[in-house]
Amino acid sequence: MDQIAAGVFHAADGVEDWRSVYHLVSAHFRTGSLGEGVKFVDGIGRVAREGEEYLAVDLRAAGVTVSLGRRDVALARRISAVAKELGLTADPAALQVVNISLDALAGADVLPFWRAVLGYGQIGDHYLFDPLRRGPGFSLQQMDSARPQRNRIHLDIAVPHDLAEARVAAALAAGGRLVSDEHAPKWWVLADAEGNEACIATWRGR
Repeated sequence: MDQIAAGVFHAADGVEDWRSVYHLVSAHFRTGSLGEGVKFVDGIGRVAREGEEYLAVDLRAAGVTVSLGRRDVALARRISAVAKELGLTADPAALQVVNISLDALAGADVLPFWRAVLGYGQIGDHYLFDPLRRGPGFSLQQMDSARPQRNRIHLDIAVPHDLAEARVAAALAAGGRLVSDEHAPKWWVLADAEGNEACIATWRGR
């Protein structure tokens, strides 16, 4: 199945519970207990097709986060239907994906170190991932020249597109400053009071 664009996914009916965050689409459903979450996960198992290319379920006492590696409208609808049957509601504000990004002049020379020290797997020539999906992703961004007066590691935080501006506003209200909104709403570059940077990103413009 070919990957559809994020905008096409969000334009479909019946996927209001779901949000695109980077290459995933995810939904978080609040539960009243671990037992309620287990019932929901069992229901997901019944509606998911055998051999789904990527379906991740994170079960916690307070809620269940479901992520799809492909923007599968039909599967998202089936999972939302299970949630509705159980009286569960989605909470998009609980969704985000955090990546650590390193600006590097010679990525091929430094990536093996980070892969070894993190114990991560590798996708392509610039991205590392936690095989157990417990830690943040790690990516390299190519530098054209050294920047001795600027940090070279920053966080990328992908959030639902309809919550991004609120997250930016909260960061600014908490003492941050806007470094650049040139690429908004694809991403905003922010910094703390000492100049340490982070990006708030969405699927917009991708």
